[in-house]
Parts: sequence; structure tokens; C-alpha cells
Amino acid sequence: MEKRIISHTTLEIAPINFGGNVFGWTLDEQQSFDILDAFTDAGFNFIDSADTYPWWVNGTGGTSEEIIGKWMKKKRNRQKMVIATKVGSHNKVHDYDISRKHILKSVDESLQRLQTDVIDLYYTHFDDKKTPVEETMATYDEIVKAGKVRYVAVSNLSPERLQASFDICAKEGFTKYVALQPHYNLVERNTFETQYLPLVKEYGLSVFPYWSLAAGFLTGKYRTQDDLSKSARGAGIAKYLNEKGLSVLSALDTVCKKHHSSQATVALAWLLAQPQVTAPIVSATSRKQLDTIIAAPQLRLDAEDMRLLNQASMPAE
Repeated sequence: MEKRIISHTTLEIAPINFGGNVFGWTLDEQQSFDILDAFTDAGFNFIDSADTYPWWVNGTGGTSEEIIGKWMKKKRNRQKMVIATKVGSHNKVHDYDISRKHILKSVDESLQRLQTDVIDLYYTHFDDKKTPVEETMATYDEIVKAGKVRYVAVSNLSPERLQASFDICAKEGFTKYVALQPHYNLVERNTFETQYLPLVKEYGLSVFPYWSLAAGFLTGKYRTQDDLSKSARGAGIAKYLNEKGLSVLSALDTVCKKHHSSQATVALAWLLAQPQVTAPIVSATSRKQLDTIIAAPQLRLDAEDMRLLNQASMPAE
């Protein structure tokens, strides 16, 4: 399988990033082990988590990292894996926080739960919108130099705060963000392409889109209001049941029929065909879903496929 290097790093990954928010939520520990076994048996090695996953289940989170740590210990495969986790989100105990005090506490707790000496990729999960950028980046520089984290990355930060982060790193010589994790998919293109893509290009960032399948809308199983009752996610998908969303599904139908594939596989293949995207983040809770995901890197979309998908998903002016 084609491997990709995360920008400005020595980390080599297969081009799908498994989203660990399902561990301890829709998958129990044994089911998580089984899906991780199947994912890695297929040649993939990149797992994404966060210190607060899944806080909506137990109030604090931590379970996702604990499951990943137990699984790596059981498999004795830590050296083969690329592990990403995050800091800064809220739970029922604390608010959003990227202060020095919180980062130093959280990174040690994540290392303990993951049962590892170092985190490969450590994200700013959310901005608390109050900690000075210099404080956050200086703390990341500290934990990288201490050997607790190899590289740092960023998710939900405004373009202005992201630019400020690079400015302070250039000024002070701090370690810089190497990757961005944005909300980006076939029905959510505008914000990334207009506000973040220029920064991605300027600083040569790898991109790992989250909600790559638009909470399941791009699997094609939600096409009417009645379909929304099929899943707890239905309420969040309703916003895509409009002319544009249905046009995207129609284009996906055409392309997946041509390639004897699935809508989800095609949607992920479209992301992988974007030159700035290194690996989409996507979760699976069954072997059938996983097979759909792991087929994406093998699907090569041609110029006509891309034209259809781009035209249907084009952001409004």
C-alpha cells in the first residue's frame, strides 16, 4: 500500500486515520480490539484519539486512550503505530483549556492511559480563546524537548489564531504545527478551502479531515426525512437534505456504480485525491463499514469522476 509521510516529520502512515472517538462509546473494549486488529491487519497504522473521548459517555473521557493503550500492550506493536491524541477540549469537569498548566497535566495523563513514553502527534483540539498563543506554543516546545511528544498539530483554531501561532514560533524558535485537522468533506468545502487552505499551502501542513463522511450522510443511506430516524445521528444530518446535498449523493451514485464501489468509498477517495489531504479520519463499528473505508486508497478516480463530484459539491459563491 502507498504510504505517506506527515509533513515536516519522519512519521510514515497508510492513508486512512482511524477515528478513536468510538472506543468506549459505540464499541466496547473487546469490539474495539477486534476492529483495531482488522484495521492493522489490512496494513493501516494511524490512530486518532483525544484525552476527552468519549466524555459524553462517562463525563470525563479517557476511555478511548485507555483502550488503545491496552490494545498496543497486548499486541506489542507500539513501534509500528502512529498515535495521535489531543488536548484542550471540554468535559463535565473542566472547560476548554490550552494553558500551560492544563497541557502539562493532560499530556502526562494521556501518556499513562496510552501506556507509552511518547505521543507521535499531539493536537490543540479546541481553542480556549483566552490563553496567549505564546504560552501554548512555548508549552508544546517544552514537552517536545522533554521527549513526551514528537510533533504538534492543530484542529479547531481560527485562521487568525493559527497564523499567530506560526508568527510566534518563527519569532521564538518554538516547535511548529505540522498538520491541520479540519472539518472537510464533499458537503463541507467552503470554510476549509477559503479560510484554511492558504495557510496549509504557506506552511506545508498535512491535512487530516474529520467528519469525512459528514456524520454518515455521504454513505448514501440518508435521503429523506424518514431516513433520519435510522440513527441517533439523524438530527445532525438533516441540514444536508437539500438540493446541494442530494446533488452530491446523485454524483456519488453515478461514480460508485461505475466503479462497483460504495458511496462512502468514493467520498473518501475524493478526499484522498485532493493534493493537500494526507489521510481522512473515519471510524467504523463493523467489519462491513471497515471494508468500505479501507477500499478507498485503492480506488483511483478519473478526471470525469472528479468533474462530477466537484461540480455537485462546489461551494456557493
